[in-house]
Amino acid sequence: MRKHSRLVFILIIVVTLLAVLINTPPQIIINYQSPKLPIINKAISIHKTFPGFYPNFLIGPLHIQKDLAFKEGLDLQGGTQITLEANMKDVPKDQRQQALDSAKAVIEQRINLFGVSEPLVQTAQTSNDYRVIVEIPGVTDVNQAVNLIGQTAKLTFWEPGASGSAQTASPSALPQGMTQVIGPNAVKTNLSGADLKQASVTFDQNTGKPQVQLLFTADGARKFADITKRNVGKVVAIALDNQVIEAPRVNEAILGGSAVITGGFTTDQAKTLSIQLNAGALPVSLSVLQQHTIGATLGSQSLERSLVAGLLGFVVIVVFMVVLYGRLGVIASVALTIYTLLVLSLFRLIPVTLTLAGIAGFILSIGIAVDANILIFERMKEELRRGKARETAMELGFSRAWPSIRDSNISGLITSTILYIFGTSIIRGFALTLALGIVVSMFSAITITRTFLKVFIHNK
Repeated sequence: MRKHSRLVFILIIVVTLLAVLINTPPQIIINYQSPKLPIINKAISIHKTFPGFYPNFLIGPLHIQKDLAFKEGLDLQGGTQITLEANMKDVPKDQRQQALDSAKAVIEQRINLFGVSEPLVQTAQTSNDYRVIVEIPGVTDVNQAVNLIGQTAKLTFWEPGASGSAQTASPSALPQGMTQVIGPNAVKTNLSGADLKQASVTFDQNTGKPQVQLLFTADGARKFADITKRNVGKVVAIALDNQVIEAPRVNEAILGGSAVITGGFTTDQAKTLSIQLNAGALPVSLSVLQQHTIGATLGSQSLERSLVAGLLGFVVIVVFMVVLYGRLGVIASVALTIYTLLVLSLFRLIPVTLTLAGIAGFILSIGIAVDANILIFERMKEELRRGKARETAMELGFSRAWPSIRDSNISGLITSTILYIFGTSIIRGFALTLALGIVVSMFSAITITRTFLKVFIHNK
């Protein structure tokens, strides 16, 4: 057991150092020089030579490349506002409000697919004008945002010659580039984006280049199998928004219900395409009326005050724990510091868009983490008063405090889940940061604090 505790202790130290490096601004690492550890200086010189290599070096074995800076919300850093006008010319009057609401839902799903970017999407109606107002935090490329919001992402599949399941298209109706890959006799199959179950970004195992993998529904898989069966040795073209993006040759029938679009994408392009395909087509066409940059809704002074309040609260908690529990409080404070580093690392890696509401959820989770330690220490004190040995009191303290810690944290996770599912974007950000904090706090209290106590008691 002691050997196991040492191994866990070493693992905790390694994870903590990794969290420190993730949360440390790169310029501080660059400027640091160690005269006694030349290998560190070598790593720093590599980082200086290749800007941006530092974050990728840390997580390189996972083949993940991310910008590890904190993502800030509209209230902290501002962003871009785009006003879109919906063309309701061909939509019946009694269905226009529903079409506008549907367009809003599709746009919000596209730009907030994982619920962490926290955009603000609103509708406005005056007389016969139907508009959608979109505010996206931290966007620098406005054109990319407009393309992501406004494109329909209509996916079609084309084959050569006529067939019973294909609809003949006139040469003028052919997608751009179709005559070059198939010819003027190309026909559209009955397989479309409506048969798509899921689109995701993957990487080619041979080249490492990004691609979009398509997973069809049961009916779509059957259609795709029929298309590939009758076109073995021929070219089947894939068109997106009336333009051919890929024209692979079918070597054999594909019965698994999945396909891959390569198309020479960059990672961002592949991600954008997958989001568009997953979100579906817009119910009405949209045109951009205006676009401009907006400032932060809260001033820098508000942010500074909030951060000072959070830091002050952390210091007060540490002092409280040390005064009340002595050396146990010191251990709890160290575990709380590690907990804070781990949560901030997750915020960077996911990444989570931080607003003041999200910061509040994080600070609240710190109090929950301390609460678990208090329950454990009080149970330990009870066992010590009964004459139990330190190691026995520690084990009993953890085992008897665990049901209370588990139940309270599960209730918090249930509340966070409800807020995330039914809340708006800002409330969802609060729920997400709170849930992440709760999960990590359980790990901190049960694993980190327990391991430190075992090592401390053994050395004592």
